[in-house]
Amino acid sequence: MDQVIADSGVAKFTLCTHFRTKDDLIAASLRRTDESWMGRLQEAAEAAGAGPAQQLVGLFDALPASFDRHGFFGCPFISAAVEAELESKAHAATVEHTRRRQERLTGLAGAAGAAEPAVLAAHLGLLIDGALASGRLLQDRAVVDAARTAARAAVLTRTAQNPTTAT
Repeated sequence: MDQVIADSGVAKFTLCTHFRTKDDLIAASLRRTDESWMGRLQEAAEAAGAGPAQQLVGLFDALPASFDRHGFFGCPFISAAVEAELESKAHAATVEHTRRRQERLTGLAGAAGAAEPAVLAAHLGLLIDGALASGRLLQDRAVVDAARTAARAAVLTRTAQNPTTAT
């Protein structure tokens, strides 16, 4: 908390008025990050085309920005989930983020004609999480390309629609 106070220039009293505990502060930060990240995923999906199959593959285009930021530190949700207590607000925020993302993926997978939309969504969620975790470990953007290629193959295999125009 002292580092946050020093970096933000906010008085300790003010910070503690808004965030009584470190857990409250982390949870609030994760909720804000969730809104931003879900927006970036949506923008990337929509930019890929009108078809849901195209959008499923296209949302992987949001990942390179994570690698382009100064000092890529991986996924904040994975990091928080690893460090937070299971009963904490921070952990709950990570679970909520993952649930929201999976609902979005499942909806798109269903619209794309997947016989088992939740299964395809689970595969794509693992590819997103894996790319972000591997990116942190390896500091190599090639993992994003590999995840996108695997996502394209999964969408082609599991849907009735063909995302041939998704690159």
